[in-house]
Amino acid sequence: MIDAEAARPDAGEPASLRGVRAAAWRFVLQRASAAVLAVCVLVHLATIILAVRMGLSSQAIVARMHASALWPTFYAIFVLAAAIHAPLGLRTIADEWLGLRGRAADAALTGFALLLASGGLYAVRSLTG
Repeated sequence: MIDAEAARPDAGEPASLRGVRAAAWRFVLQRASAAVLAVCVLVHLATIILAVRMGLSSQAIVARMHASALWPTFYAIFVLAAAIHAPLGLRTIADEWLGLRGRAADAALTGFALLLASGGLYAVRSLTG
């Protein structure tokens, strides 16, 4: 039988190094998701401004979302970036301000990320058919 702990790629590393590596990944994911969110927010706001200036109704906007695969893809990326970004930020706040850390905090924030992703993707699916 294979020992699951020994089979991990980082099994020979000390726990402190694994923690540093995990923190580095969280840092990269937080910054990368922020960059994606910045672009998505700009596109979203520009689209809203354009739709208002063109006098489009909500029905016309939803009809346009149905007509193209680009918009559902865009909003799915937007949702996934938010679902990654928000829990990582909350994890930092929970750690620095409340002293909450460890597996329980990670599990709760992973659950929050899954809730955000599933709710957001459900909304995208509902609007785009």
